[in-house]
Amino acid sequence: MNTVKIGGVPEHFNLAWYLTLKNGEYKQENINLRWHDYPGGSGAMSKALRKGDIDIAVILTEGIIKDIIEGNPSKIVQTYVETPLIWGIHVGADSPYQSINDLKETKAAISRYGSGSHLMAYINAQNNNWNLSKDLQFEVVKNLDGAVNALTNGSADYFMWEKFMTKPLVDKGIFRRLGDCPTPWPCFVIAVSNNFIENRSNELQTILNIINNSTKNFKTIPDIDKVIAARYDQKLKDVQEWLSLTEWSQNNMSQVTIHKIQEQLLALDIIPKIVPYDALVHNLG
Repeated sequence: MNTVKIGGVPEHFNLAWYLTLKNGEYKQENINLRWHDYPGGSGAMSKALRKGDIDIAVILTEGIIKDIIEGNPSKIVQTYVETPLIWGIHVGADSPYQSINDLKETKAAISRYGSGSHLMAYINAQNNNWNLSKDLQFEVVKNLDGAVNALTNGSADYFMWEKFMTKPLVDKGIFRRLGDCPTPWPCFVIAVSNNFIENRSNELQTILNIINNSTKNFKTIPDIDKVIAARYDQKLKDVQEWLSLTEWSQNNMSQVTIHKIQEQLLALDIIPKIVPYDALVHNLG
């Protein structure tokens, strides 16, 4: 049986992977798919792809585009979640800040440089007409637990993370959410190392076929809202809202979308240049 290593965040977006693994669907195709959780997010996964610790990553679009341009030997092979990621903008429960504009010139907690929490701070700053070179400061906190500590002890002032995953912290009075900042593009893609694409494309296509079949029917799984609520410590009404806002994809990202994303990242000085579509995307078959 051929081993394939895949990474993703331990969040509800990736439950379809867990279910297909639990059902033994990859083993039926002689594939030993080994899932690795990356609570540190896209920055940690980009590093793992570079090092060869994983072959495949379910990763934030903006994070992997930036990292491929910076030399990550990988390509996007498919959009995974078509809809935007809704980032909540959070402060500590006892923070003096009451509005997003109060956060101008304060310090953002980020999981690591190049991560979604880092790059989306620039999107939020642009949305609020801040000076990108003067009004942004960062404190690396590694993950959600690190952010809780940083916002509680005052080493950082705000933290951006997917709003439904942080909702339990808001409900418990650990965080307050001042607002939302949706990504202006499809949020998750499947990225694969060039080496794996070149040498194991048949296995890759089989894996994609299995996960795409699962995500096509994900919302119709009986009691899926209750399963998610129990597994991720969510309130049922929050899960139902999240499901209503989330659409998975079984297709690759178009040239138009890839170019628009690069234009926005370039305008924010997140990437140094716009590269050709084929430098970022590989279309199987």
